[in-house]
Amino acid sequence: MRRSGHWGIGALGLLACSAPAREAGFVVDTGRVAVPGSSIYWEASGSGSPVILLHGGNLDRRMWDSEFVALRATHRVIRFDARGYGKSGRIDTTFAAHDDLLAVMDRLSIQRASLVGLSLGGRIAIDFALAHPDRVDRLVLAAPGISGGKWIEEHGDTTWQAAARAAAQNRDSVALALSWLGSAYISTALRDSATAVWVRGVVVDQAPFWMDLIRNGRDLEQEAVPPAAGRLAELRMPILLLVGSDDTPFIRDIARAIQATSPNVRRVDFPGVGHMINLEARDQFQKSVTGFLNGEPR
Repeated sequence: MRRSGHWGIGALGLLACSAPAREAGFVVDTGRVAVPGSSIYWEASGSGSPVILLHGGNLDRRMWDSEFVALRATHRVIRFDARGYGKSGRIDTTFAAHDDLLAVMDRLSIQRASLVGLSLGGRIAIDFALAHPDRVDRLVLAAPGISGGKWIEEHGDTTWQAAARAAAQNRDSVALALSWLGSAYISTALRDSATAVWVRGVVVDQAPFWMDLIRNGRDLEQEAVPPAAGRLAELRMPILLLVGSDDTPFIRDIARAIQATSPNVRRVDFPGVGHMINLEARDQFQKSVTGFLNGEPR
C-alpha cells in the first residue's frame, strides 16, 4: 500500500501538479500534496459543490472510477489515494488519516465538502466529521468502519488470515496482498468474473503497502483521539448510510450503532450485497448517492 517518496515532517504544500488531462470533454486535474513524512496523490474533475471520494482498505482511488465519472457532471469531484496506497507516498512515520484529508482540502482550497467513504474511507470520513464538523456538508457512509469501540466478533476469515501470516513470514508482499481476496470483505465482489479480474489487478498494486507493514512490524496509522465510538451523536450533518445485507457482522453492527445514535440518518439496505457495495450494486449505489448529494427528498 505504500509508495516511494519521503518528505520532511515540516514540508506541507503542493509538491507537483501535472498538466490537466482531458477525457470526454472533462478536464482531470492531478497533483500531489505533502503531508508529514509522505505525500498524497489526488485527482479532481467537474464543477459544482465539492464531493470527496474516500476509498476502502487494500484498494485505491480507482475503486471509484465509475462514480468519479458519474458525479463530475454536477459536482467538483475529488478522489485521492490514502497514504500508502496507489500513487501516494509510503508510510514511514505515524500519522492520522483524517489529518491527511484535511491537508488535501486545505491545499485545494476546499472549505466545505460532502464526503463519500466506503469501509476504511467511511471510518476516515467519520473521524474527520467529528474533528471538523464545520468542513462537512453531507456524509455518505457505505459499509463504514469506525475508530474505537467493541463490536461483534468476526468469524470465518481464518483461512485467508493463515495465508496472510504465511506470506508475511516469507516476506512475500504480493502473496500477502492476494491473500486478502479470500476475506469476507471482498469475496462477494468477486462473484462477477470481470470485476474479479479488475479487483485482483488493483489489489496486487497495493503490495508495497503490505511490504511496509512487514518492514515496520506494525500499522503506523494512529487511531483518532478520542475515537468515534461513543461520539456518534455528535454527527449532526445529513448522513446516507448504505448497508449490504451480506456484509460482515462487524460492519452491520457499526451500521446499527450509527442509525440508532446519529440524529440525521437516511439508511438504504442492499439485499444480497456484501461489503463492496459500489462494485456489487453499482446502479442502485449511484442512484442513492446522487439523489442524496443533490438534496432529493427521502
